[in-house]
Amino acid sequence: MSSHTHDLGEWAAMVSLGISVHAAFSVFYFLLVDAHRSDFDPRPWLARAKHLAVQAARMALESGDWDGLLIAVANVKHAVRPSFEACRDAAALLLLLTTSPKGQLR
Repeated sequence: MSSHTHDLGEWAAMVSLGISVHAAFSVFYFLLVDAHRSDFDPRPWLARAKHLAVQAARMALESGDWDGLLIAVANVKHAVRPSFEACRDAAALLLLLTTSPKGQLR
C-alpha cells in the first residue's frame, strides 16, 4: 500500500474548484432574490427613450431645426445601444464557452 500526499497545487486546485462551484450556483440566488419580472424587462425604458426621441424629433421638425433632429436621432441610438451591446456580449460569451481552440480535443 503506497501513500500519496497531495502537493500545494492540488490543494489550490480543489479549493478553487469548490469556490467556483459555490459561486456558479449562488449566481441564480443573487439574481432572483427579491426580483420581479419587471426588473429584467427592458421594454419600459426603451419605450420611454422612444417617446422622448419622438417628442424631440417632432419639436425639431416643427421648428425647422435640422441639427436638433440629428441630435434626437443620435440620442435614440445611444439610449438603445446598451441593450444591443448586452445581447452582443452575451452571444460572444456563449460562443467562447461552447467552442474549443483549434487543435484541442475534447
